[in-house]
Amino acid sequence: MFSDVRVVLFDLDGTLVDTAPDLAAATDHMLESLSLPPVGEARVRTWIGHGVNHLIKRALAATSGSEQEELFESGSRLFLDYYAGHLADRTSPYPGVVEALDELVGRGLHLGVVTNKPARFTEPLLESLGLRDAFQAVVTGDAVTEQKPAPEPMLKAVRLCGGIPQQAIMVGDSMTDVEAARRAGLGVIGVPYGYNHGDKLFWTAPDLMIQSLAELPALLESNKADECG
Repeated sequence: MFSDVRVVLFDLDGTLVDTAPDLAAATDHMLESLSLPPVGEARVRTWIGHGVNHLIKRALAATSGSEQEELFESGSRLFLDYYAGHLADRTSPYPGVVEALDELVGRGLHLGVVTNKPARFTEPLLESLGLRDAFQAVVTGDAVTEQKPAPEPMLKAVRLCGGIPQQAIMVGDSMTDVEAARRAGLGVIGVPYGYNHGDKLFWTAPDLMIQSLAELPALLESNKADECG
């Protein structure tokens, strides 16, 4: 398993970086501006993973009992404008992420990010956290016709990294990542510390679970050595 990996793809929110604090702040700003009650970070964490529009709709439905178009349009403007100015106030990489990326790049692996987040947020966020240079490909939710869990974003990222699905793996924190990887023909490694819509990731049966991205370089090296042996 994972013996000839050339391309490693990563989910963003909940895998590489903990964006929940800033997403929750934007959500509560939107709600309070609409005279609706805030929902708090713990609840927002269970709504992350299907894109910004899904998050906004869940928050509005939970507090107003409505997803009517007019309310969504107003809420969306409030959320997006606020979040654009507060992308990395409290967002940070998870422990071990920076070191793992540096080691994988140093070994000549091609890395990519596949996220349902729009490019207007993804690129500045990666830049502000000092992570952008590690990735040969960044495929955002607005760069494809179908977002994860469709296979299109995964396959596009693999192509941009110059690889093929049989030599690529996906690392993610949610059932969305697992399903997208399966449909694209990629191996998939799960991490337990992310969001996964409030559920346990192991229920979705990734090929392997690791506790931290710090484990990933040694894991791939070990599998490569086993194959050679």
